[in-house]
Amino acid sequence: MKNYTRDDIVRLVKEEDVEFIRLQFTDMFGQLKNIAITANQLDKALDNRCTFDGSSIDGFVGIEESDMYLHPDLSTLEIFPWRPQQGKVARMICDVYRPDGTPFEGDPRQVLKRAVGEAGDMGYTFEVGPECEFFLFDTDENAMPTTNTHEQAGYFDIGPLDGGENARREIVMTLEDMGLIIEASHHESAPAQHEIDLRYGEALTVADNIMTFKLAVRTIAKRHGLHATFMPKPRFGVNGSGMHINMSLHRDGRNLFEDGNDPNGLSKEAYYFIGGIMRHIKGMAAVTNQLVNSYKRLVPGYDAPVYIAWSTTNRSPLIRIPAERGGSTRIELRSPDSAANPYLMLAVCLKAGLDGIANQIEPPKSVDCNIYTMTEAQRRGLGIENMPGTLIEAVEELKKDGFILDVLGKHVAEKYIAAKEQEWQQYRAHVSEWEIRQYLYRY
Repeated sequence: MKNYTRDDIVRLVKEEDVEFIRLQFTDMFGQLKNIAITANQLDKALDNRCTFDGSSIDGFVGIEESDMYLHPDLSTLEIFPWRPQQGKVARMICDVYRPDGTPFEGDPRQVLKRAVGEAGDMGYTFEVGPECEFFLFDTDENAMPTTNTHEQAGYFDIGPLDGGENARREIVMTLEDMGLIIEASHHESAPAQHEIDLRYGEALTVADNIMTFKLAVRTIAKRHGLHATFMPKPRFGVNGSGMHINMSLHRDGRNLFEDGNDPNGLSKEAYYFIGGIMRHIKGMAAVTNQLVNSYKRLVPGYDAPVYIAWSTTNRSPLIRIPAERGGSTRIELRSPDSAANPYLMLAVCLKAGLDGIANQIEPPKSVDCNIYTMTEAQRRGLGIENMPGTLIEAVEELKKDGFILDVLGKHVAEKYIAAKEQEWQQYRAHVSEWEIRQYLYRY
C-alpha cells in the first residue's frame, strides 16, 4: 500500500502530466463505475466534494435521496499504462458517503472495511490470495464479443497452442506497471481459458486489486482484438471460471493457522475457521456465486466444488488445504467464481470464519478421497451436503442465514436479494435454445 499524502497526490499529478483522474467505485453487483475529472478539479476531489447521482446506480438509493459523495482513497492512485503518455489518465478508488458525512451502507467497499475493522478489533489481520480465471474469446467483424476461439490449448500449454499467450503476457506486465505483484500466470484447462494469480495481501487491498485486474484484463484483451469475460460458464462442455480464494489470519506478523504439532499442521483457529465457512457456505453462495450462470459451473465433472466438505489431500471438496505449511499455511475456498463482487465475497468469508472461531465450530472429519466417485448413499453416510444448485436456492439459503444477512447489512441484503430474485424470474421466463432443440419438433 502506498501511503500518499494530499501533497504527494498533487505533486505526482503535476509531475506525471496527468490530465484526467477517474474516481472509481464499485456497485453492489461488482461492476466498476467512475466519474472522470480534469486535473484542475483535483482539489475538489481531495476535499471529498465530488458528487454523483446515486439513484442511477442499481441497488444504491432512490431519487429522493440521490446525492452521494466520493471520498478518494489516496493510497490507490495509479496511472493507467495503456493511456496516452501526454495528458495521462490516473485513477483513485473511492468510498461512497452520504451528504451528512456518514459512510453509505450500500457501498460494498464499506461492507468489507467494516468486516476488516471488526477483525482488527479482535487482533486479526485477514490476508488473501485470489486465483483469477477468465476466457479470451474472438470478436466478430464489428468487434462485438463472441464465445468463439480458434485455439485448442489446455492446462499449462504454451504457444503457439496457447493463442492468448501474448495478450496474457501484456496483461501481467501492465498489472505490474500498476503496482500489482503477479505470482503466476498460465493457460487453464479449457480452450481460451486463462488464470492469473495475484499476490497475497490484506483483504481490502486485494479486493481493490481484483477490480483493477478486471479492468486491465478487459482493456488489454481488446487491444489484441479479443474479448475477456469473467462469466463463470460461457461455454457448455468445458470447465467454467472460478476465483479460488486462499485465506489466512495473522496476528503480530504470525500466521495463526499454523501449528507444527498438529498432524495436519493446522491450528485450532484454522479448524474453527473452516467450521465457520462450512456452517455458512449455503448462505454465502448467493454472494460468492451471484449469477444464474454461476450454477452452470457448480456441476459434477468440471473440477468445480459441488459438495460441502474439506480435505488436506484432494481437490474435489469445497475447501482444500494446500500442501505448504509454516508461514504459508492457508485455507483455499474453491467455490467463488470470477463474477463475484470481491468486497462482499471477502467480507462474508472473513466473518463466517471469525464466527467459527468465536463459537469454536468444529468442522466435520476431512474427506481425503475423491467425492465425485462416491455414490449418493456414501456421501449421505458421511454427512456430505450439496452446494445450492441454482441461484434461487442460494437466495433462499441467504434469507435463512441471519448471520450473513447481518454481515451484508440491511440495505445491501434487501436490495441484493430483490435484484437476484428478479434475475431468477427473468431467467425462468426466458426460452433457451436448448428448449427449442429439445421440444419444438417433438411436441
